[in-house]
Amino acid sequence: MYKNLLVPIDGTHIADKAMNSSIELAKQLGATITAFVAEPTPSLPAVGRQASSIMKENELHAARTAKHAQEVLACFEALARDAGIGFSGHHIQTDRIDDAIANAAKEHGCDMIVMATHGRGVFGELMLGSRTKSVMARSKLPLLVLHW
Repeated sequence: MYKNLLVPIDGTHIADKAMNSSIELAKQLGATITAFVAEPTPSLPAVGRQASSIMKENELHAARTAKHAQEVLACFEALARDAGIGFSGHHIQTDRIDDAIANAAKEHGCDMIVMATHGRGVFGELMLGSRTKSVMARSKLPLLVLHW
């Protein structure tokens, strides 16, 4: 039925729960896992800064976020490998994380997205938005929501 699960993660304790739950689900389904980390782009620089300084900061930001993504993906890969689950990991730097998640599912041939959420409630969604709802609106794939 479902053979390739996209699991967006970010290195938080909620992502740890998503990793473990998605591995158990993949075992039951006989599916593989495609892990995905979308790191934010650097914030806009202050006015009046020199271009060379901005470029250097952007390069440092890209290196830090790539290192973080690789560490998170390596941890997930080790858990999946120990469980006998096929795994591939990908990361991107973007300011449109919700779009990136939906696009990654399509690009990597996934047939379900598994996401963890805080479930902040109505007020929290008004203030902070809901990444899960945003992904659901951008993708036609089934979305399994793990509410913590």
